[in-house]
Amino acid sequence: MLKKSKNELNEMEYLVTQQNGTEPPFQNEYWNHFDKGIYVDKLSGKPLFTSEEKFESDCGWPSFSKALDDQEVIELVDKTHGMIRTEVRSDDSDSHLGHVFNDGPKESGGLRYCINSAAVQFIPYDKLEDLGYGELVNHFND
Repeated sequence: MLKKSKNELNEMEYLVTQQNGTEPPFQNEYWNHFDKGIYVDKLSGKPLFTSEEKFESDCGWPSFSKALDDQEVIELVDKTHGMIRTEVRSDDSDSHLGHVFNDGPKESGGLRYCINSAAVQFIPYDKLEDLGYGELVNHFND
């Protein structure tokens, strides 16, 4: 499994995951990344999302229609910045991931998990076995 300690996080990763920050839209690693694979919590290495649920939302951040495991993604009320939103955090590391909105694809349940690239690490499909995520191969359509 891939994971980092808090001391290994760069400035943006720390701002996002530990201080509930947000990286700039359209200027982050995965906003327009559509390779086949999974996205894991940068700190714990726990799988959070797959490319099968990723879609283009034109918001500037990676967007997913659902989490891989609802037990790994915790939803909390966020009343910051004069808004009421639903924050999503990683259960295992308690890292801020982003927010979930009700404007996703209707055919996929209507949710849009808007996730900061700085909070996740992409694992390519062809590396799943080698990196200890082989049990997730069956989540993909061939």
